[in-house]
Formats: sequence, C-alpha cells, structure tokens
Amino acid sequence: MERRSSGLHRLAREVAKFGAVGGAGVLVNLGVFNLVRHASDLPVVRASIIATIVAIIFNYLGFRYWTYRDRDKGGRPRELMLFLVFSAIGLVIENGVLYLATYGFGWDSPLQSNVFKFVGIGVATLFRFWSYRTWVFRALPDAGTGEEPVARHEPENPERVR
Repeated sequence: MERRSSGLHRLAREVAKFGAVGGAGVLVNLGVFNLVRHASDLPVVRASIIATIVAIIFNYLGFRYWTYRDRDKGGRPRELMLFLVFSAIGLVIENGVLYLATYGFGWDSPLQSNVFKFVGIGVATLFRFWSYRTWVFRALPDAGTGEEPVARHEPENPERVR
C-alpha cells in the first residue's frame, strides 16, 4: 500500500508543479493577449494566437527546467518537436473556443473575449497535461531495476525486487 500512496504523492506533486507553471503561463497568456489586443488593431483571435505562442515558450522552459527536470533528458530535439506538436494542437483547441465564441456567437466584448480565452486555456490544459506527461517528458526507468516504470493502471507485481 505504501508504494501506491507514494505514486499518488508523486502524481500530486507533478500536478501541483504543472499547475504552478501553467498558472504562471495563463497570466503570461492573458497579459500578452490583452496588451496586444489593446495596443494594436489585430483581430481578437490573431492577438490570442500571439499570446499563446509566447505562453508556450514560457511554459516549455518552466516544464523542462522545473516540473519535469527529473525526466529523461535524452533526445531533446525529439522532446522539443513533440512539445511543439502537442502545443500546436492545444493552440488550436484554445483558440478554436475563442473563435467559435467571437465569430460563431458574436461574443466579442473585451470581457467576453477574456472569458472565452480563459475557457479555451482550460480545455486545452487538460489535453496538454495528458500529452506532455505521456509523450513529451517521459519518465526515466526505475533506478533499481533498469526497467521501464510500471504503468499506473497495471496491478503491482508482488515478486518485483524493490
């Protein structure tokens, strides 16, 4: 039972760190969005895309060097490519929500734009958390056995050497 609670503790710490970096990234995203929107004549979704790209760069640095610093560091070009692919999908999800609200329903006041930008960030965050932890920042093999980590959904093997 101790091992299972230890796994839950690690997952809780990972979620907290992901949330801290992601929360700061949300502030960067919304800040840049509002700055670009009010300082330029760009349409809402274009301003949002610029803000999302700035937040993606900010988040990569936070995830790589803090949240997932203990994860496999081999294959950085592959990691970065996967991060960008999954981030681009998240960008489409996030800005798709804003696009639908703005151009589909005509909800384009500054307050409505910020609300739907935030909702889009939330939906995209669920996808990003799953994809980053599963594909981008992969866990290292268990130090004691050299084996791949046991998947969280598999039952624990009682014969496994600790």
